[in-house]
Amino acid sequence: MDAAAGQLDLLRPWFLLGLLAIPLLVAGWWISLVDFPRWQRVASLLVRCVIAGLLVLALAGLVLRTPAARQFVLLAVDDSLSVGQSGREQVAEYLRQVAELAGRNEVRYLRFASQPDRLVDRWEPPADIAAASETRGDLPAGATEPAVTALPSAEHDQWRMSTNLAAAIELATASIPPVYAGQLVLLSDGNETAGDALRAASSGGIPVSVVPLPGRDEPEVQVSAVHVPVQVRQGEPFFVEVVIDSNHDDEGWIELFRGPHKLTGGEPEAPRPIQRGENRFRFAESATDQRLLEYTARIRGFQDRLLDNNSATGLVFTTGPPRVLLLDDEPRTGRELQWALAEQQIVVDVRPPNAAPRTLAELQNYEAVILSNVPATALSLPQMELLRAFVRDLGGGLLILGGDQSFGLGGYYRTPLDEVLPVHCDVEKDQEKPSLAMVLILDKSGSMGGLKLELAKDASRGAVELLASGDQVGVIAFDGASYWVSPLRDAADKLGIGQRINTIQASGGTSIYPALDDALRALEATVARLKHVILLTDGHSSPGDFENLTRRLAAARVTVSTVAVGEDADQNLLQTIARLGNGRYYYCDDPRAVPQIFAKETVAAGRSSLNEEPFLPQVVRATQVLSGIDWDTAPPLLGYVATRPKPTSELILATETGQPLLAWWRYGLGVAVAFTSDAKSRWAAEWLSWPDFGPFWAQVVRHAMRDQQQQGVEVRITQADSELEVWLDSIASDGQFRNQVPGSVTLIDPRLERTEYPLAQVAPGGYAARFPRPEPGTYHLELVQQLPGSEVFRKTRGLVVGYPDELRLRPTNERLLRAVAEVSGGRYNPAPGELFAAPAAPARQAQPLWPWLLSLALVLFVADVALRRVVAVS
Repeated sequence: MDAAAGQLDLLRPWFLLGLLAIPLLVAGWWISLVDFPRWQRVASLLVRCVIAGLLVLALAGLVLRTPAARQFVLLAVDDSLSVGQSGREQVAEYLRQVAELAGRNEVRYLRFASQPDRLVDRWEPPADIAAASETRGDLPAGATEPAVTALPSAEHDQWRMSTNLAAAIELATASIPPVYAGQLVLLSDGNETAGDALRAASSGGIPVSVVPLPGRDEPEVQVSAVHVPVQVRQGEPFFVEVVIDSNHDDEGWIELFRGPHKLTGGEPEAPRPIQRGENRFRFAESATDQRLLEYTARIRGFQDRLLDNNSATGLVFTTGPPRVLLLDDEPRTGRELQWALAEQQIVVDVRPPNAAPRTLAELQNYEAVILSNVPATALSLPQMELLRAFVRDLGGGLLILGGDQSFGLGGYYRTPLDEVLPVHCDVEKDQEKPSLAMVLILDKSGSMGGLKLELAKDASRGAVELLASGDQVGVIAFDGASYWVSPLRDAADKLGIGQRINTIQASGGTSIYPALDDALRALEATVARLKHVILLTDGHSSPGDFENLTRRLAAARVTVSTVAVGEDADQNLLQTIARLGNGRYYYCDDPRAVPQIFAKETVAAGRSSLNEEPFLPQVVRATQVLSGIDWDTAPPLLGYVATRPKPTSELILATETGQPLLAWWRYGLGVAVAFTSDAKSRWAAEWLSWPDFGPFWAQVVRHAMRDQQQQGVEVRITQADSELEVWLDSIASDGQFRNQVPGSVTLIDPRLERTEYPLAQVAPGGYAARFPRPEPGTYHLELVQQLPGSEVFRKTRGLVVGYPDELRLRPTNERLLRAVAEVSGGRYNPAPGELFAAPAAPARQAQPLWPWLLSLALVLFVADVALRRVVAVS
């Protein structure tokens, strides 16, 4: 029914299927045997059918729509960083006029940026606009008291770092009550960085009027891009193009960096002038011997407000001879290996462990990394995790060479390196090896509470696991006094000792002397040939005659090593105790390194892994990797570190007793190699003059290197507002497109977390993956395409995600704003007074009729009951 007064409508029309119950009522009436007069039976049937119809209409949501007398105007205000000061002032003035002209109409406000805020009935301008308004005295009506609590500045800045018009439109359209003639007014510059505003507006069902706002008009200069070729050959010249955008004429300095080194833009140079709009500057460069070149452009000296958009980065990959990083505890002793590999056309960079790479970007310069006698304690836990990611995720090679500071002797047990290695670092002690008695002394004072004590307990349990049956171990805990957590006993009861270690709780002060004295008394009473103490503390001890006590320990052939945790530890005292006790001193600024130290000390104290007797390498498994090596002329090696092969590793060479000498396996995408002897004069003195020394190491290193096939493969990476796209063109060696080849892209973020995306074929030989644009930072992409049973190719690419698009200088997107208004039936740039004009299609408010329908059904139900009780008159 449609009348001038109103229009009937159904909110849930599918409930009309309930009218099918009426024929059932008629059928029941027809077969009924009730002895009533016919007129009474017909009247009862009609009443029941009407009742059923009323109930069905109530369930179907019958409403009466009448023209709405009042309008509901919701003003959604863009509060993102792309809107400048003048735009905010325009908003304040516009809203002031709206408040004055609203009359009896309902007005609500919604602030949005990356996400919409809450709806409020009073506008609260941003802090800077409010301050300006108080100064001018033109604060919008009703804005003297805050409507919502302001966000904290850091959180608010992050919230303003994006513009999601679609989310604002969707929330606003869902918030307008149906009893009003509603419209949404969008005040924005139209530069959305997330969502699809056009789709949201077309499906919202209400008109969306738009008021365009100007972008930032404060003096602003930004580095928009650094354009570099994706890949060049080593020594090839190329240009680095820096794109700078500005909204005014200015002059300043443009600094160009390659890695940490500044190439241009120093103070002696004259400032460079720039003009309003886009400016391009080109710098001539040539590819160095590094595999990955990172060029960063920065600006300074310009009139500028935002600092986050003052730099941008580009990455260049170079092709050339394979490059290897050699980390050696004594770099000068690694020259023989460096020279041998150089003769085989492998470039080697030699560094000490303290100069090991700290980012994946640094490791990208190398095809493989060699650790030569490097203890785990010389590397931080994040550095070891980087090496693991380098092998597992980027397909790099890792070779670990033996020595008295490597494998178990270097504290590799239960570290990321232990996981990567193809051999186990914990070994069973030979019966001929001397027995060991060791006491662990742990500081349990209040300052050790939390992570430090938990890691110390974990390190102690790990040390006990490394000891063999027949060794003895005791654990002493101390605060102001000391007590035996686990008395000196056979290490075979690892479970019982571990359970006792778990009971240690932090409390009290710090007194080291009683604990050391208890350890001395216990070790003097044991008959073990090797006796060792590990002392760990993070504080200053109460006074004591430590020098005399340590000399007594040394006289009893007890060695003492000390571990200082944090800067508050008494490092001078601990260094003195370690020196007089013929042990080692460790300073640990990261408590996570404590387990490595305990593992290293335990294995070193037991001397069970070190074997310094001459032996000839034994070929266990022939392999093409070592083809051409004359093992009949191979001289003996003079020592090795005992290990155990892991079940899935390949054991290539062994000692004469069958223990691993050379083993490797595939770990993730890369290859890890263990060589338990060394490549220097201590154990390989006779190998250095062996004619096959260079070929042997070159072939092993080449086997471990990642092999990035370049032929027929081209990779392109594009960054959109909210998405990142990776395009791959793949052509086989015969010129044919590679079609229907499964592949994937793995994104590795700065925290080494991995996310894999499939490569979908979009054209002949063309594949693409699309995923959300990550947060700003340096990322790495591993692209792999595989055929059943064989790998087609693998390629690694670096990716720098710059500052958000919200910080870019962009004009108002009038095209998008006009389209939003057009598809939704709204107006473009309406004056405040136009918002309350009668709409072309006035909304109708819905009056629910179900209470009336149920009331009428109840009345008819009573009538039906009464009708059935009437006694018919003959």
